Amino acid sequence: MSIHIYNSLTRKKELFTPLNPNCVGMYVCGPTVYGDAHLGHARPAITFDVVFRYLKYSGYKVRYVRNITDVGHLVNDVDHGEDKIAKQARLEQLEPMEVVQHYTLRYRKNIQDLNTLPPSIEPIASGHIIEQINMIQKIIDNGFAYEVNGSVYFDVVKYNASEKYGILSGRVIDELLTETRELDGQRDKRNSVDFALWKKASPEHIMRWPSPWSEGFPGWHIECSAMSSKYLGESFDIHGGGMDLLFPHHECEIAQSQAATKKEPVRYWMHNNMITINGQKMGKSLGNFITLNELFSGSHQLLSQAFHPMTVRFFILQAHYRGTLDFSNEALIAAEKGLKRLLSAIELVKSLNPSSVSSVNVADIRNNCVEAMNDDFNTPIVIANLFEAVKTIHLVNDGKETLTAPDIKEFTKTVHEFTFDILGLKSAGNSNTTTDNLPEQLMEIILSIRKEAKEKKDYATSDKIRDALKSANIEIKDGKDGVTWNKT
Repeated sequence: MSIHIYNSLTRKKELFTPLNPNCVGMYVCGPTVYGDAHLGHARPAITFDVVFRYLKYSGYKVRYVRNITDVGHLVNDVDHGEDKIAKQARLEQLEPMEVVQHYTLRYRKNIQDLNTLPPSIEPIASGHIIEQINMIQKIIDNGFAYEVNGSVYFDVVKYNASEKYGILSGRVIDELLTETRELDGQRDKRNSVDFALWKKASPEHIMRWPSPWSEGFPGWHIECSAMSSKYLGESFDIHGGGMDLLFPHHECEIAQSQAATKKEPVRYWMHNNMITINGQKMGKSLGNFITLNELFSGSHQLLSQAFHPMTVRFFILQAHYRGTLDFSNEALIAAEKGLKRLLSAIELVKSLNPSSVSSVNVADIRNNCVEAMNDDFNTPIVIANLFEAVKTIHLVNDGKETLTAPDIKEFTKTVHEFTFDILGLKSAGNSNTTTDNLPEQLMEIILSIRKEAKEKKDYATSDKIRDALKSANIEIKDGKDGVTWNKT
């Protein structure tokens, strides 16, 4: 197989040559679990699920590691602000690990609904504090980090003098020094561009661990370097994530990993582009922030109906992962119709009548799909070829083209492999929703009714809904960022 991958590091397509031909190592940055999974989480999950599926289809053994961030991800940058999970725990009056467990389970359920395969390993940051501390110590020992008042910072300027900071993003260190703003409480850093590897915890900080430097917590970037090297080695094949992580997160990963191990950590960097909604960047302040539960239930104001997870998956795969994808209710409806047409045609193959000769070259369909996947996992071209197959199916069914029995068998195999095994689609049934999602959808509707009652100051109805749910062993919690629920 000659698979070509666009490498964000070299900014060109390269022939994929794994470091170890017996096992490909792939690490993907997973979510920070402080809220419900949203549309932005779906794209990297689906993108790298397809990469995982196709590498396995191509004969590779793959160790796919996707992390869960449950500590150290700060609001403004890696060393300033309040940890998002600690903030959510304070708002909901819960232990931070309760917040982590609640949203991790909801994330996994949503991603499973999208028919993504589970990763080989799914490590969490808080379970690898020792590994992070050990890596920080190596960086200090190698002269690229310094400790001040219990916090440890990576010395970007010193690293840049011998290596190259900005190799992934193209950022220039002199410009960064000029542009980086001075943050309150960050005067301990030697340079404004230095980033935190370990932070001494303030008295009110909930999540903290002992270390050689202070009782504190790791910076955001160090977790991925520590976990990827633990499970994939100091150098591995593919590191993936969203384009928004390219700088500073992945740039810092390269620097700190190389400073610790003196090795280039990753061979191929892959980044999926962002999703816009009706031409705008998704954001809560714009009212276009859509969770996956809202998509599957149709409860968001921008949606006219509920959409099956397979419709969402098909919609995302219709664009190349490196291109911007604009989401709209109309685009989803079109995707739903397209998916239905594809699945109906595949079902029709079962009733095709074989002929003594074939007027269609079945091998061309497989070869075209393989060629598209080998060209940086070009799923929209694969889908275009599958719809060419749909045309063929209808022509054969109408008697305008012919296929022999062996060719029908090969044709069926090709269409099934690329639709179901590689693109990861599956039959959505006759409904926009599935019975598996029904409890989630009902709760979204109930909570929506309660929200409307509260907005109208109809507190009697609001309390009645809350009490009725409590009697059914369902507890709801009102927080600053919305309402959460769980079974008690």
